[in-house]
Amino acid sequence: MPSHLQRRLSIVAAVVGLHVAGVWALQSGLLRRAMEIVIPVQVMADLIEAPQPEPPPPAPPAPPEPRQATPKPPAPKPRPAPPPPKPLPVATTSPEPSPMQAAPAEPTPAPVEPVVAAPVAPPAPPAPPAPPAVVEPISNADYLNNPKPAYPAMSRRLVEEGRVLLRVFIETDGRPTRINVLRSSGFERLDRAATETVMQWRFVPGKRGGVPEAMWVNVPVDFKLNK
Repeated sequence: MPSHLQRRLSIVAAVVGLHVAGVWALQSGLLRRAMEIVIPVQVMADLIEAPQPEPPPPAPPAPPEPRQATPKPPAPKPRPAPPPPKPLPVATTSPEPSPMQAAPAEPTPAPVEPVVAAPVAPPAPPAPPAPPAVVEPISNADYLNNPKPAYPAMSRRLVEEGRVLLRVFIETDGRPTRINVLRSSGFERLDRAATETVMQWRFVPGKRGGVPEAMWVNVPVDFKLNK
């Protein structure tokens, strides 16, 4: 039998024996002395036995050694290309210059076109002179002392009124020589009285550019009764 098992059996037998002795001691009155002398030494020595150390765990297996890659054989070095063959010299023959070779002709210059000047516009004709100022004959100047036409008596009685517009031709000396009725007053007596009176007037002759000139002029004559 192993020693470990024998030791346990001896401990169990000792415990049983102690119990038996204890029972007997209780009966005989010797329990106290037996507890003080016998029990502590042997029982405690066997019960507090140090536990056996457990066997250490097995060591982990060593990792396999890494496989070393077999080095590839070095690539063969490229052979240098053979140098290209040197070109063979080619014999060239230069033509001999002809003794009678003509010199190159000079280029003919392009004809230069004459520059045509732009036609100059003729000067603008001078502006025509302004027409001379025209001044019509005048009949109402104070120094002329032209009388008013006489009111016909019959026209007064019949209460005839109106305006006569005469067209009078005035000579360079201021005398009227022709008279036309442009617009009648509506009454023959009034028109005749106006014509006879104006034929006796004197006018300031008309002028063109400051020079006296015979010309026509319109002369109005009014007939109006005082009521």
